[in-house]
Amino acid sequence: MPMVKKSISVTDQQDSWIKAQIETGHFGNESEVVRELIRERQIREQETPAEIEAIRAALIEGEQSGFSDCSVDEIWEETRKRHRAKHA
Repeated sequence: MPMVKKSISVTDQQDSWIKAQIETGHFGNESEVVRELIRERQIREQETPAEIEAIRAALIEGEQSGFSDCSVDEIWEETRKRHRAKHA
């Protein structure tokens, strides 16, 4: 995909944060950090209000259900089963 060169200005705090992201090794340069932020925003903008409300409802349900004796792996497996059942 062709690239277009852009010049942007950021605050000192934002610059420090971008540099910290690169230092973690997840990104090779500042452009990669900014492109990832744009991709994340594009994905978020595609979420519908119904999807967001479903996520909120699930979070509230989980919070109200209390603590579990299940392991993290068991919880993930149950979540995968529910997801597959909804989308089957």
